[in-house]
Amino acid sequence: MVLGMVTSHAVAPMAVGEFGERLSSLRLYDGAALEGVRRSLEAHGQLTAVVAFMDGDRAEILDGFKRVRAARVLGWDTLAVRVVDANAIDAKLQLCALHGGRGLTEIEEAWVIRSLHRDHGIPQPEIARRLGCHKSWVWRRLMLVESLDVDVQSDVRLGVLAARAAVAISRLPRGNQRAASRVVTHRGLTVRQTELLVDEVLSASDEQARAAMLARRLEGEARFTAPGPKPSRAVRNEAEWMGADVLRVRDIAARLEARLLARPLETFPPAATELLRDALLRLAPVLRSLERVITRVSGHEGIA
Repeated sequence: MVLGMVTSHAVAPMAVGEFGERLSSLRLYDGAALEGVRRSLEAHGQLTAVVAFMDGDRAEILDGFKRVRAARVLGWDTLAVRVVDANAIDAKLQLCALHGGRGLTEIEEAWVIRSLHRDHGIPQPEIARRLGCHKSWVWRRLMLVESLDVDVQSDVRLGVLAARAAVAISRLPRGNQRAASRVVTHRGLTVRQTELLVDEVLSASDEQARAAMLARRLEGEARFTAPGPKPSRAVRNEAEWMGADVLRVRDIAARLEARLLARPLETFPPAATELLRDALLRLAPVLRSLERVITRVSGHEGIA
């Protein structure tokens, strides 16, 4: 890769609370990998320094998001960090270089390319030159993320949809992508099965036929072909309602966590940032109260 030399400083300790995560919006959130890093830190300590760059007076993480998050879970005060001399553009270019061996997913590469092009106004040929790749590669990555429905990208961030499955879904018209993602996640389709689903949907004659095909795959042929009124649903008892609420809260909490980690509040317009910060501060005591109730009624202390 044709990247400029980046000077790095000696490894030094830094308070965990001082790290910023602006670049986390360009990376996928992997709960299983995060848990693995947490266990490694707990068992062996920190083996590799976090890489960061200074954005004003704040150290922004370049490499080591999972280490920082795991350290926060463990209650660590400091981590070893290596600060490099880079600006935001250099840092995003370095993301590709740092992960060249173990590889970013296609969608992560696409997020980086889009940020360089849209946020910093760098022309596609210049991005290609600085990354040492062909300009058609840059164009394909940009088209991938710009053609992919925002909610489908959120599914990828949540970890409920594989990045490669999202790439397959991006071949569909934008109006069909959300439904296709639901089919894949609800039916637990593999990447290969997702590719076959996309091929099947694309073979349909028009938009209406594609939508009907996805609806049938999601909820079953009978519901959409059986004549007469839909069968009435049995009334839920209290336990069923409570179980449904538990699942709903868990899903919403997971989605909110992924969104908060993917895009720091400081990246929104000031007015939106203040509204979101106020809403989150009001939410926190509600969640703590719920945790206390769960602890009391379940008879288990220290809910993980």
